[in-house]
Amino acid sequence: MTHTPVRFDDTALAQLFSGARTFNYFLDKPVATETLLEATRLAEFGPTEANTLPGRFLILTSSEAKAKIGPLMSGNNQAKTLAAPAVIVAAYDAEFYEHLPKTFPQVDARSWYVGRDEPGKKWVAERSAALQIGYLILALRSLGLDCGPMGGFDAKGVDEAFFAGTSWHSFIVINVGYGDRSKLHPRNPRLDTDEFVKVI
Repeated sequence: MTHTPVRFDDTALAQLFSGARTFNYFLDKPVATETLLEATRLAEFGPTEANTLPGRFLILTSSEAKAKIGPLMSGNNQAKTLAAPAVIVAAYDAEFYEHLPKTFPQVDARSWYVGRDEPGKKWVAERSAALQIGYLILALRSLGLDCGPMGGFDAKGVDEAFFAGTSWHSFIVINVGYGDRSKLHPRNPRLDTDEFVKVI
């Protein structure tokens, strides 16, 4: 399928960026599992190093699953997570290279990583998984959902509770739903362009 890129209109750009917010509170409205799965599929198309695709996503929608992760969230994040319609534990696979024969079949890409030192492999996994998490947030927004990504949680506890016996490691927890805009605080300022961009 061919596609000719076009510039998004201002409405689409606002939904993805300028009008989007980080939500702590969501409307009492369920989120369809298929919509969440569609977002993860879209996120898989973003670039990662050598198509390593180390990002892994655990979707929690049941009250039992959220009750399991709730106590592992830090401070106020616990209440936010328990109240969210859906929660995604975004993780990375430390053994991402085992899938390279499928995702990068042109050469023996697996050999590039399997013998690398553990910190080096972790850096690759975290860097590309972080990209995939960004793609996921934009995918969720593009499908009409709102997000509340959080880093405040017991990563070791989450790994033991959900990923024991696997090579997955939790990275970011994202609350997902239809955001309650009535509970938003004023948006914090952003940097001016010349404070974070240089053109040479």
